[in-house]
Amino acid sequence: MKVVVIPGDGIGPETVSVAVAALSLAAERSGAKLELIHESAGHDSLKKYGTTVRPELVETVEGADGMLLGPMTTHDLRHGVAGEINPSRYFRKHFDLYANIRPARTFEGAPIRIRPFDLVVVRENTEGFYADRNMASGGSEMLVTEDVVVSMRRITRVCCERIARRAFELAMTRRKKVTIVHKANVLKLGDGMFVETCEAVAKSFPEVAVDAVIVDAMMALAVREPERFDVVVTTNMFGDILSDLTAELAGSLGMAASINASDRFAMAQAAHGSAPDIAGLNIANPFSQVWSSAMLLSWHGQRSGKPEYLDMANRLETAMSQTIKEGKVTRDMGASLGTAEVGQALLANL
Repeated sequence: MKVVVIPGDGIGPETVSVAVAALSLAAERSGAKLELIHESAGHDSLKKYGTTVRPELVETVEGADGMLLGPMTTHDLRHGVAGEINPSRYFRKHFDLYANIRPARTFEGAPIRIRPFDLVVVRENTEGFYADRNMASGGSEMLVTEDVVVSMRRITRVCCERIARRAFELAMTRRKKVTIVHKANVLKLGDGMFVETCEAVAKSFPEVAVDAVIVDAMMALAVREPERFDVVVTTNMFGDILSDLTAELAGSLGMAASINASDRFAMAQAAHGSAPDIAGLNIANPFSQVWSSAMLLSWHGQRSGKPEYLDMANRLETAMSQTIKEGKVTRDMGASLGTAEVGQALLANL
């Protein structure tokens, strides 16, 4: 398996280095062939090459099986200026990474705010209200006058169908329940089509129980009784917000893992930001990056039919759970270890 590794900005180099060390050791223990190709993108690349995403990098990534992408600082990139490209956005769009899969669960030994739960948010990743990815030319936000902005949302049946199918396939490997989250009572056409399409896909999975919840009610239910949910499928913006909530409820946004996947390529990426205010202080939680890496391995193992990568993923997740159970975590999870020290504890458990 060939994986391109990009450390990213802010806390990225610290957390990604832990994930890389863990990946290397897990591969050694599993006997799996793993080639890590180290590259740069984002601000590091901008300084070196004058662009955040080089054509040579794209060519390298196209020849790989997946990517491990560290968090990127993008708020200061000037949209439309040559060379200042949001790398995460670029790769999501270039590879049509339509499924953003974000697990959230409580761990033994970690402080939790509510009852234990284990759910996955399956978020459509290519359209919706996101102005940067739903138009072939230009963005979908328009400044009509100095005081009026119009934002357009794109919803297509094909995108609804494929994200729904991914959610139901995932549910078949878990507790066989899918919750459709929507706002069809207000967005009658767009979310109406999303719900209709999800319900049509559900007919191909008769073993899976299905319900539908309006998004604002879902936010309340996620806080009150998250244990009732298994796989949650929703549109882009709702999924983005809901998955941050569920990650924090599970203990910390530092545990917010994710992969962005198409049918042929996947990118592991922590769901949190680059946190430049704590960069270099050795206090960032590396587990979101480690867990994302394990998800990438699982995706590849299932796609390729090679069990050694599933074994690697299991080793990573088991060692991570054991490290948390021992209380060897960063301060956001109730202890005081540094990023590097947590990494050493993880390697010892591996």
